[in-house]
Amino acid sequence: MSLLVEMKNIHKNYGRLKALRGIDFNVGDNEIVGVLGDNGAGKSTLIKIITGLHPFNEGEMYIKGEKIDSHNYSVKKAHQLGIETVYQEQALAKKQELWRNIFLGRQLTNFLGFINVKKEKEETQKIMRELMGFTGIGANPEANIKTLSGGEKQGVAIGRAMYFDADLVILDEPTMALSLQEVRKVLNFIRSIKEQGKSCVYISHNISNVYPVSDRFVAIDRGKVVGEYIKDEISLDQLNEELVSVTKVK
Repeated sequence: MSLLVEMKNIHKNYGRLKALRGIDFNVGDNEIVGVLGDNGAGKSTLIKIITGLHPFNEGEMYIKGEKIDSHNYSVKKAHQLGIETVYQEQALAKKQELWRNIFLGRQLTNFLGFINVKKEKEETQKIMRELMGFTGIGANPEANIKTLSGGEKQGVAIGRAMYFDADLVILDEPTMALSLQEVRKVLNFIRSIKEQGKSCVYISHNISNVYPVSDRFVAIDRGKVVGEYIKDEISLDQLNEELVSVTKVK
């Protein structure tokens, strides 16, 4: 299996705080990796490095085989390499229409350089109906984001990432504070990522949500990888027991 992301002996310090201590981590093509760990384990730092928000201090990182220069890597470069991140609902403009959210910061323009509103609305409807399987208000480009449910908002953010040709979608606690019904919607959206040949890093401390959709699990505790597990080789109960023994996950 070829690797989209490969991290070798990654260290990250914030002053005296050692957030990552020699992390080895990788994501393969068309693979969903569940990253598990308690608050403060290093999960957020890991994704901030992959997505170009923060540089790492030591180690090596490769994306699609390209060695990354920590000091010249950025969010823009990550986007160019096909990496998109969904941060719960905060990435959405809650008072704006659905179509404006899809193309926020990446507007489609005509030959004169003006925003092509008609094209953006058409593409939004296509994304929501065909890519994400929305019906009703969630498929209406002019629907206001605030009228959508929590699960639908996550679907919008995931659809946006996939539309911009992401090879890797990183989800940071996507089911936080959602009802069981909404959680099922988000898990179905995650399955759609894999069905379309893409990869996903699903970060959570909720093992029961991560387990059904992941191919592999990586446990992080106090800045280190403390366990790696293949789904086909471990049951949910066994994974729970294992994580309790190697991390602070409850």
